[in-house]
Amino acid sequence: MSKPVKKSDLPQKSCACCNRPFSWRRKWARVWDEVRYCSDRCRSAARIRATGPRVTG
Repeated sequence: MSKPVKKSDLPQKSCACCNRPFSWRRKWARVWDEVRYCSDRCRSAARIRATGPRVTG
């Protein structure tokens, strides 16, 4: 059996929205190159920023 990997040894990225560092997660193993945001909240905030504020009326 292999040794467990220490959390400090996992790869890290910076969030494209908030610039916080976040670590590799097992569920991101296949798509790690495509992961840009640390959370759903940052992902949705980035979409709102990209499209601009909604103007009504």
